[in-house]
Formats: sequence, C-alpha cells, structure tokens
Amino acid sequence: MGENFSEKEPIYLQIARRIGDGILEGLWKEGERIPSVREMAVAMEVNPLTVLRAYEWLEARGIIESKRGRGYFVKQGGKENWRKYRMEQFIKEDLPEFEKTLKLLGIDSTKIIEQIKTEILKSHSNEES
Repeated sequence: MGENFSEKEPIYLQIARRIGDGILEGLWKEGERIPSVREMAVAMEVNPLTVLRAYEWLEARGIIESKRGRGYFVKQGGKENWRKYRMEQFIKEDLPEFEKTLKLLGIDSTKIIEQIKTEILKSHSNEES
C-alpha cells in the first residue's frame, strides 16, 4: 500500500497534512486515537522517525496530543485548529498560484468566480440530498 510523496515538500509535512485532512474528513474524531507511529509507518512505508516528526509537528500546532502509554489522540479543538491552518495555507500559497495561472491563461476571474459559486451550490445541494 505504498504512498506517493511529492519531492516538493518534506515527507513528514505531507504525512501531517494527510492526517490533518483525515481529521477534517471525519476519519478520526476529536478524542479518538489515531494509528500508532509504528502502524502509520508501516501503512505509509516510511521510517517511524518520519511519522514521529509529523506527529510532533501536529502536536505543536494543537491538532493531536500524546497520552503517555496510550498513543496519540485528536485533541479537542484539533479539527478547528487544522481547518484554520489549512485556510491560512490556502490563502497564502494556493490562491496566489491560482491567480497566476488565471493570468497566464488569460482567463477572466469574474467568470471563474461565478463558476466556483455554481459548483459550490451544486455540491451543497448534493450533500443535502
């Protein structure tokens, strides 16, 4: 079940993002135990120290917490902390790149905004169904 990692970013940060996004998606709920360092390392086919570094990074940001002898758990408020972090990253990194691509391709931003609104409305109506 090997994972594909990008060479643009350290692997531990990619693992941290996958865990954080898993929390947002409901894979792990607040107060729930996440896989052990060893379990995650085996699943992702990486060194346990790489996973440990990802867990420590997430813990430092209030996403997960270590409970001595029991493992790592999603911290109360961790989901919201991760959502805020991802929003900041999106605004700081992804949005400028998106705007640059629009300019390079000569795409009118107002048309894209309308299309995005339409897609968001569609996805919300599909979720309610």
